[in-house]
Amino acid sequence: MGAADFKYEEFAQNLAAQAVGLVPAEFSDEQKQYVINTLGNFSVMAGKALAEDPNLNFDVEQSTYITQIIAEWSFHKSVDVIRSGIPRQYWDSIMQKIAYTIFEVAKQAFSQGMPSDQIIEVVEHHVNKAYVDAVTELKDKGIIDEELMEFAASQSNMNKMAQEMQEQAAQAAAQGALQDEGKALQQENPNQIPPQNAIPAQVQNNSQVSESNKIDSKVMKLATVAMLFKRMNQDKVQSILNQLSEEDAVAVIRYMKLPDLKERIGAHNALRCLQEIKLNLPKNTDLTPVKVINTIKDFASKCSQNDIETMLRKERMGVKRLVFSALEDKFYDKIPPKVASIVATHLHNSV
Repeated sequence: MGAADFKYEEFAQNLAAQAVGLVPAEFSDEQKQYVINTLGNFSVMAGKALAEDPNLNFDVEQSTYITQIIAEWSFHKSVDVIRSGIPRQYWDSIMQKIAYTIFEVAKQAFSQGMPSDQIIEVVEHHVNKAYVDAVTELKDKGIIDEELMEFAASQSNMNKMAQEMQEQAAQAAAQGALQDEGKALQQENPNQIPPQNAIPAQVQNNSQVSESNKIDSKVMKLATVAMLFKRMNQDKVQSILNQLSEEDAVAVIRYMKLPDLKERIGAHNALRCLQEIKLNLPKNTDLTPVKVINTIKDFASKCSQNDIETMLRKERMGVKRLVFSALEDKFYDKIPPKVASIVATHLHNSV
């Protein structure tokens, strides 16, 4: 019997609304809508099956968690598909394969009683494999070439978001931003581990939390940072922790040790915190198309045509297109702005 009490439509709508602020700013309105619609549609489809399929035997909490996983990965991989440069008409088929994979893997993992950390790892492995397999299939059919296949396969919005969080944490530490939010927890008891209800399970509060039980902004932000750190290389994590205040670093480490951290934070709280962090992320003007174009044109003005062609001879086709488009005052938008900025800066510094 399915989870009849699971209000999947409301849950899917809330997840989609929370994700609006996380869609990359450089996306067009159509691309942004595609990400939100894909997340919402797959969440509803999964929720409906979990709630109404008599052959499934998951409770509301498990159904919520499975739907949450599908929503999270639908968001990240739809962003990756858009950034990949793969023609629009093939996006849906890729995303459908990924959503089906998540649903089947998550169902089996829960049926086998796997702990949440293992479920996350197993789903991530199969999602990435399904994505690469789908992209490779397009190449094998002659729809895309090998260069585009490799570029598409290298996309990872999950890693990009973790990188942005890493940069934000480091900059915030340098500016003292985190310290300005207060040190209430450490002042009360620096050794206190947050109680179970300090970071409640998502299903306990869904999207609504009473005024008296609102999560402390400081706690939630640090806990969300800890959640992302658990996915990152530990050497990078340590380098960031070294830049935080001692109190904040201790708190983050404590949260990282919680086995059910992701469930305690919940999708809504995590998305809210990520939105707040993203809004506070210092804007990098080097990432604007105009800045990239001007940097490349400045580089080109110091070189002859032969010098430029020689320097670009061993570069990938995307880099060549970026440079030659810039010389015509156009931005080659198949390369993400951050990558384009790095390329432009490298070329500028090479002369």
